[in-house]
Amino acid sequence: MDYKKLLEKAKKEMPKHVYEKERFEIPKVRGHVQGNRTIISNFNQIASALHRPVEHLLKYILKELATPGKMEGSGSVIMGSKIPALRINEKIKQYADDFVFCPECGKPDTEFIKENKLMFIKCLVCGAKHPVKSKI
Repeated sequence: MDYKKLLEKAKKEMPKHVYEKERFEIPKVRGHVQGNRTIISNFNQIASALHRPVEHLLKYILKELATPGKMEGSGSVIMGSKIPALRINEKIKQYADDFVFCPECGKPDTEFIKENKLMFIKCLVCGAKHPVKSKI
């Protein structure tokens, strides 16, 4: 077989989701401002869409927004200041760029792996492994 036929055969055997460019969408923040606090009701949904631990995402968002906050029992997050949803969505997008998307192929199909004391992002699509850019 020549190279082109082998390439076509490989493409046919690949999972279909590998070639879908726009299949991944980060959910937008749903919540409201109550007094001096911002309450996000779908934080668990956002973290599960990113395939990351809720605690990791929350710690990053609170640090980036420089505000205190905590998880409530119902899965919502209460932040200690008024923050527009647009700013929170920007920080979640920034989190996805830093901790979710593969730097090689740009796919969101990654996972955290820990080797010794270092954290890496391993891509499940292309197999690339990169150190985590920043520590939270």
